[in-house]
Amino acid sequence: MTVRRVGIVGCGQLAQMMAQEARPLGIEFSFLAEGGENTSCVEGLGTIVHAGDGDDADAASLYRAMGSPEVITAEREQVSVELLRALEKFCPVYPRPDAFGKTQHRLREKNAITAAGLPVAPFLPANNYGEICTAVEKLGYPAFIKSCENGYDGKNQWRVDSDASLEALRGQVPDDEYVVEKGIDFSREVSLIGARTADGQVVTYPLAENDHYRGTLLVSTAPAPDVGEALQKTAQDYLSTLMNAWDYVGVLAMECFVSDDGLLINELAPRVHNSGHWTLAGAKTSQFANHVRAILGMPLGDTDSERPAVMINMLGVDKKPTLANEGVWLYGKSLRPGRKMGHVILLDDSQRALAERTQAMLEALYGESGRPA
Repeated sequence: MTVRRVGIVGCGQLAQMMAQEARPLGIEFSFLAEGGENTSCVEGLGTIVHAGDGDDADAASLYRAMGSPEVITAEREQVSVELLRALEKFCPVYPRPDAFGKTQHRLREKNAITAAGLPVAPFLPANNYGEICTAVEKLGYPAFIKSCENGYDGKNQWRVDSDASLEALRGQVPDDEYVVEKGIDFSREVSLIGARTADGQVVTYPLAENDHYRGTLLVSTAPAPDVGEALQKTAQDYLSTLMNAWDYVGVLAMECFVSDDGLLINELAPRVHNSGHWTLAGAKTSQFANHVRAILGMPLGDTDSERPAVMINMLGVDKKPTLANEGVWLYGKSLRPGRKMGHVILLDDSQRALAERTQAMLEALYGESGRPA
């Protein structure tokens, strides 16, 4: 029997969970660490290969060192697109490098979404503080200023809601590429996870509602409470449109605002996503298993959820909760304030009971406030 091998660029917890979830499929893994990346999350899960800076040109050596995988994927969008394109000469890279090129740059991402005919919040590009001021004047307050690159979990993002707050940014935003977005009055943020195979098979999970703390995801609830069939179908149509337009292969995550103007796309992630971790215990097939199935051309698994589920991120805490729970995942990282150390998944028969247990778990993790320090 031929052993199937998948190469993953990246060595964090998403790579860890992909490898763990694919074990029943008999898949072997190798991991490519870029630029001195910490590999503790994937120790013991497969071959680890280190790529130093400037190794893009030696993709052939890296490919052989990874055990000549039949397909390569990535666990994050901030990867070298040039390296992915170089590796693509030896085997398929899914999602394709162009998908990473779009989503790792906010302006390219928004232009790609609107080119597919899908809605986003009004936005304007800017390259310096003066252009930011001009964009804010046109869009109005409140507005969000976001770096086109290296902005995640609330980093390199600023909210301005007055002339004074905009003036306070003078000298803090260097000349660079930015997207200035009009602040949207939304009722909640939801996300949809879907997977697509190369031959066009698509599956999606129930919408999840997301609660952030200081720009970082804290809680995801799935299915999102009080979501009607129309909203679920709209989100599925959006995601299917994008995946088909991009000839996408693998898992794609789509974060959206629910507003009076309808569903607006906020961000995309060309990978398994934090808001889909609940699928590890709350869906018949996890997002991680379906990503591996998709990139290998295997039939996609059932995405149904039989009970409401909640995922709680463990931010800057590594204690294993003592309350009854359906699963605690610890990533094996060294402790650091605000760092994603693991997550908890809770299941229950009703959203109300689940909400009560969620609050109790938040207090067990973070104290009376139920929020990270």
